[in-house]
Amino acid sequence: MNLLKSALFFLFCLATSQGYCQYTEVINSNRPGVSRSAFSVGTNVVQFEAGPYFIKEKRTPAAAYEASGFGIDFAARYGLLWEPLEISIEGTYQNDTQTYTSTYDYEYNRSNFKFFTIGAKYLVYDPLKNKPEEKPNLYSWKANRTFKWKSLIPAVSVYLGGNIDSADNPFTAPGIEGFSPKVMIATQNNFANGWVFVMNFIKDRIGTDQSDFQYILTLTHAVTMKWVIFAETQGIQSDFYADNLFRLGGAYLLNKDLQLDSAITFNTKDTPSVFSVNFGASYRLDFHKDKKPKVDNTVEDEENGIPNNVGNTDKKNATPEPIEKRKKEDVDFD
Repeated sequence: MNLLKSALFFLFCLATSQGYCQYTEVINSNRPGVSRSAFSVGTNVVQFEAGPYFIKEKRTPAAAYEASGFGIDFAARYGLLWEPLEISIEGTYQNDTQTYTSTYDYEYNRSNFKFFTIGAKYLVYDPLKNKPEEKPNLYSWKANRTFKWKSLIPAVSVYLGGNIDSADNPFTAPGIEGFSPKVMIATQNNFANGWVFVMNFIKDRIGTDQSDFQYILTLTHAVTMKWVIFAETQGIQSDFYADNLFRLGGAYLLNKDLQLDSAITFNTKDTPSVFSVNFGASYRLDFHKDKKPKVDNTVEDEENGIPNNVGNTDKKNATPEPIEKRKKEDVDFD
């Protein structure tokens, strides 16, 4: 019975820890999907996420073509200054061969960044912030697994960044080059039993001829303490390209700082059809340090071990009286 209580308490802490602070004891990766979590990696945490992929495209209507090749998705994330703030560099580089199947077949080799962005994300609303910690019911397994309506209120973050596109990029519309803004709203719901639902709404390359709107919906489920599975849908709409992509996959937590993952991507149209397989990993360098609360509500910085104030909080910089003097005052000679 004691073992069951301990297990329930530990699982509950894992399910709710992300809501009370940005930093988590285990790595918090955006992979293997392409959606972005509402939460940051935590202050002084450097995180790298990358994965190679193989892709095949086939367009049936004119102008018919086939394309196959490989690429790599990558991201570097850093928690800067405050817990809700994260800065990041993200991109996708692809190298493939496009073969047009017309009267005279010819091949076209392509290689460039499909996108390269630099930006910052900030958590503007956390429904669990400043709320008392909800303790698990150690006597009822059913009560701990019951759906809670308040979990429908998501955490919300905003992202502001920019694309950097090179001239004559075969993966972008003609004339797209230089800097263009990108904005995003990311929401996240942490449900009971290891379910997490993330939504992204993105306006990309604002002010250009390839200003597209995207939505990404990702549902993740922790099957065990180590294994996670996910399903995702991504909609893209612009004058240059439109698609509805679906992804399925999973991830394995090798240790608290390293995650391995894999996924497949596909769509249901032929202009072109898309099929991709990717493998990846996420790794963090954890330099995060919590501030220790003290009994008198002062805070001690772990880095230097020096408290913000000492002694009586009503008298700034007051020095404690000598022990011998206090002893004498305690004696009543009358």
